[in-house]
Amino acid sequence: MVDNVRTHKFKAETRKVLNILTHSLYTNREIFLRELLSNASDALDKLRFLQNKGESVRAGDLPLEIRISVDKEKGLLQIADTGLGMTEKELIDNLGTIAKSGSERFAREMGEAGGKTPEGASPQDAPDEALAARLIGRFGVGFYSVFMAADAVEVISVPAQGDEAPHVWTSDGGGGFSVRPPEGEEAALCSRGTVIRAKIKADAKEFLEKYRLESIIRKHSNFLSFPIFLEGERINTTPALWREPKFSITPEQYHEFYKYLTYDETPPLDTIHLSVDAPVQFNALIFIPATAQDLFSHQQERWGPDLYASRVLIERGNKELLPQYLGFLKGMVDTEDLPLNISRETLQENTVLRKISQTVVKQILGHLEKMALEDKDKYASFWKLHGKYFKFVFNDYLNREKAAPLLRFASSYAEGGFVGLDEYAGRVKPEQKDIWHLAAPSLEAAKVNPHLSRFRRKGLEVLYLLEPVDEFALESLGKYKDLTFKSVERAEAKDLEPFADAVEEEPSAVQALTDSEKADLGQLVEKIRATLGEQIKEVRLSDRLAGSPAVLVSPDGLSSSMEKLLKVMQKDEAVTPKILEINPEHSLLRALLRIYRHDAENPLISELVRGLFDNVLLLDGCVNDAGLMADRSLRLMDKALSWYADLLKI
Repeated sequence: MVDNVRTHKFKAETRKVLNILTHSLYTNREIFLRELLSNASDALDKLRFLQNKGESVRAGDLPLEIRISVDKEKGLLQIADTGLGMTEKELIDNLGTIAKSGSERFAREMGEAGGKTPEGASPQDAPDEALAARLIGRFGVGFYSVFMAADAVEVISVPAQGDEAPHVWTSDGGGGFSVRPPEGEEAALCSRGTVIRAKIKADAKEFLEKYRLESIIRKHSNFLSFPIFLEGERINTTPALWREPKFSITPEQYHEFYKYLTYDETPPLDTIHLSVDAPVQFNALIFIPATAQDLFSHQQERWGPDLYASRVLIERGNKELLPQYLGFLKGMVDTEDLPLNISRETLQENTVLRKISQTVVKQILGHLEKMALEDKDKYASFWKLHGKYFKFVFNDYLNREKAAPLLRFASSYAEGGFVGLDEYAGRVKPEQKDIWHLAAPSLEAAKVNPHLSRFRRKGLEVLYLLEPVDEFALESLGKYKDLTFKSVERAEAKDLEPFADAVEEEPSAVQALTDSEKADLGQLVEKIRATLGEQIKEVRLSDRLAGSPAVLVSPDGLSSSMEKLLKVMQKDEAVTPKILEINPEHSLLRALLRIYRHDAENPLISELVRGLFDNVLLLDGCVNDAGLMADRSLRLMDKALSWYADLLKI
C-alpha cells in the first residue's frame, strides 16, 4: 500500500459543474469515448510538435498511438496513449479543476493562442444553467464525461519530458480526488503518456463490448491522425482524404472513401475536393452520386454533409452547410474554426458555419459551371440524375442568377435532349424578345398541345416545362439576358406577327365562309355557349389556332399548369371556367356548322359539343368526370361507326 497518497477536494463550484457535466450536459453516453480519444490525440499531437522541434522526449522510440483494452471480469475499460503525459502538478491542475485545460495552456505557451480567462464574480452562487453557459467555448471538460459511464476512474500518467516519476490520479466524480505514485503492476502500464482506467457502471456494460466500442470509434473518431487499436486490432484504417493534397489522391481512393461514407457501391459521378483558408479555414470532400436520389420522400428532411471539428464528428447531415436544392450531394466538412458548446455536440453560434456554407455553395456552383462547359456528357448525366432537385435553386436569391445558366429544359429544338438558357438565347430570332415555354405533364403531351402549332409554323423554339418546379423557376427568374420568360398560352396574335412563317402551310381544303355561313357561325357559337353553360366563361373565335379545333384559355393569364399547382396548394378541387376558343377553319368545326345549318335543333349537336369540350379539357390536363367523358365518347363512336358501316353498305 502506498503511504504518500495526497487527497484533494474539488472546489464547490467544480463539484457543481461536474454534476452538470455528467448528468445534464451530454445527451448521449457514448460521447465519453469520443472525448477521451480526442484528449489522447491532443496529447500525441503535442508530443509530435516537440519532436518536430528537435526536443528530446522519454522513450523516444515508442510509436505514437492509442490502445484500448477491456477486462470484462473487473469491469474495466482502459485507454492508453503514448503522448505528452502529465506531471503530478499537471494532474492536479488539469484534472482537479474543471475547464482548466492543458491543451489551452500548451497552445498559449507555444505562441499559438493567447489571452486570459475573463475575470468576474465567483460562479458558485450562479444557477446551474448560467454556470454551464459561462463555460461555453472553453476546453478541459471533456474528460469528465467519463463519469457518465464510470463509477470511478484512474489516470496513470508519465510525462514525456523531464525525469519526474509517474503518478496516479483517482476519483469517483464525487467530492474529490487523490494523487499517488503507482503501485504493483500500475508502474508497468505506462512508459510514456497517459492510461485511463474506467470502472464501468453496472448499467453501462455495453461499453465493455468490443463491437460497441468499435462502432463508436468508427462513428466519431475514425479520422483521428493516430492509430487506434482495440484489443490489438487497428480500427481507424480509413484515411482522412480531405487532409491530403488533391494531386496525390487516386479516383479509386475517392471511391473507397465515398463507399465508406454512403455505403453506395457505385463510384461517384464526380468529386469536389476543397481546401479553403479564407474567410474561414476548412477542408471538404463533396461527392456527386452517380445514382438517383429520392429527396421528395421520407428523406426530405435528411440532407447535408457530415460536420467534423478537427477530424472529430460533430453532426451527421448538417443541413446548414448546404441548401436543400443541393441535398443530393454527399460528403463532409472539417474545420478547426468552429465554435462549439462545451459538450461539442452542438454549435455555439452559426456565423462561422454560414461563412463555410456560402463558400462551399459558391465552389460547387463553380465546379458545375466548369463541368457544363468542359464535359457536356457528364453534365447531361448530372442533370438527368439530379436536375429535378437542382431546379429549386430559384429559391436561393443570392445564387439563382449565377445558377441560371446551369438549368436545363426539354425543347422543341432538342428531340429527347435538354438545352440550357444560353443555348436558347444564342439562337433567338432578331425580333424575338421572349423565351417561350410550355408546361406539360410529359413530352408527348407538350408536342400535341394546341398552343404549340403557331410556334411550330413560325419556327420559334419553345422550352417544355415537364416538372412542376420548372414554371416556378422561370417565373421567379423573370428574365435572362434581356429575354422575358413567357408562356405560349399567353401569346397573342400580335406577339407573333413580326415573325415570318418558317414552315409553309399546306393548302387549306376548307373554303372561305360565305356571309350567310358567318352569320350561322355566330349563332353556333351561342349554341355552344348555351350547351356548356357554367363550365366555360366565354366562347370566342380564335386567332391563335392552326391545326387544332379548339383550346382553353385562362382569363387571368395563368398557365394551365400553374393554375393546377396553385389549386393543389390551396386544396381546391373545383375546375375554374375558362375561355373556349374555337377554330372556324378546322374541318371538325366546319362539319359541325353544316349539321347546325341543316337542323339547328339536332340533338347530335349538343353531343358533339360536349365531346369536343371533353377532349379540349383532356389536352388542358383536366378531367371533370371521367365516367361521363368515357360514356359520351363511346356513344359518339357507336354512332360514327354505324354511319360509316351504312355508308359502306356492310
